[in-house]
Amino acid sequence: MKKTIMTHLNDPGKLEQLYRSNKSAFKQAFAALYPEIQDRPLAEFWHERLNHSSIDTRTKKEWWFLIILAIAAGLIAKFPALFQIEEDYFYARNIGFVVFPVLTVYFARMHQLAIKRMIPIVLASLSGALFINFFPDYPESDTLRLSSLHLLLFLWVLLGWTFIGGKTHLPEKWPEYLKYNGETAIMTALILVAGGIFSALTIGLFATIGTDIEAVYFDYVGIFGLCAAPIAATHLTRYNPQLVGRISPLIARIFSPLVAAMLAIFLIAMVYSGKNPYNDREFLLVFNALLIGVMAVIFFTVSGIEYSPFQKREIRVLLLLSFLTLIVNGVALSAILFRISEWGISPNRTAVLGANVLVLAHLLLVTTQLWRSRSETLNIASIGKAIGWFMPVYFIWSILVTFVFPFVFGFDR
Repeated sequence: MKKTIMTHLNDPGKLEQLYRSNKSAFKQAFAALYPEIQDRPLAEFWHERLNHSSIDTRTKKEWWFLIILAIAAGLIAKFPALFQIEEDYFYARNIGFVVFPVLTVYFARMHQLAIKRMIPIVLASLSGALFINFFPDYPESDTLRLSSLHLLLFLWVLLGWTFIGGKTHLPEKWPEYLKYNGETAIMTALILVAGGIFSALTIGLFATIGTDIEAVYFDYVGIFGLCAAPIAATHLTRYNPQLVGRISPLIARIFSPLVAAMLAIFLIAMVYSGKNPYNDREFLLVFNALLIGVMAVIFFTVSGIEYSPFQKREIRVLLLLSFLTLIVNGVALSAILFRISEWGISPNRTAVLGANVLVLAHLLLVTTQLWRSRSETLNIASIGKAIGWFMPVYFIWSILVTFVFPFVFGFDR
């Protein structure tokens, strides 16, 4: 660890990653190294950070800021009740605006982003909100469903750009964003479990005295709690990385081989079952959902192995998983091409075809880097960059499907 700290002493981002990957080891190594490097400004900063034991008053301000964000998210979620909007209509179009904008505000404040960097992100978010809410109300419209779904991807990438500091030329920073997503998902799940237990106890206690508060509780406390969970989880993972810093790599390390085994067994079982995605539309949808899920596992695992002592083994597992995923992607891509040749172009088929082509290209890029990194000289950073390079491509694709498809295929189709 000492050698790694010395290597990255002029790179604040790398030192932060090292610190979050193993807090105790970093402290010990830095303490032993500090007498040699104490004349460097960054070393002095880390010395103060690691040895400052008093309560940071900024933390209290941060929690007040979080409360305001949670209230704002809750109020957005309550728009149907506040403005007499049909719930299905509102949530189908605006579910992404409940949390993504407030998290964007959180990271903009955290990085103290300049106004010039925030203006494009704000304008893009507002454009998405206006477009999807002025979309003609055709309940059976496939383009409406596709726009609403890809708007989530659009907002997710905007949040990622805010997370990495509003800079579009840092592909190596995107794996950290993916890691944040995984850690926040874990912490959010823990918070929701605790909140569910608390809610059950509260409702049960009031029921013992003959007072039914279930409807009122879930209409107000429940919905605000749901909105607050990812915000609180974000804050906890940012300022207390040790909470899940060791759990998320462990989960990734356990699930990667399990997913690889499941995928291999599934492909064999599919051959013998007689079911295939060529003539079964629902099966094709499940097949593509599986593909996206496995991609997420690969990317999350890559984001957590940079400082793992089991790099070689994990890269071999990821390489196997990537090869299997390429097979799944090839089957899905051939199936959608077959369906287009048989039944012609439609919004859904075009969207699935484009998504499969993008995933295939991205997987090939990542798999190539994994293959190169299997040797003695590991180059994890190159894998991370391979992931990051493709994020703007996904963003462009989300723009096409969200904003262009309705004009190409028709709003009512």
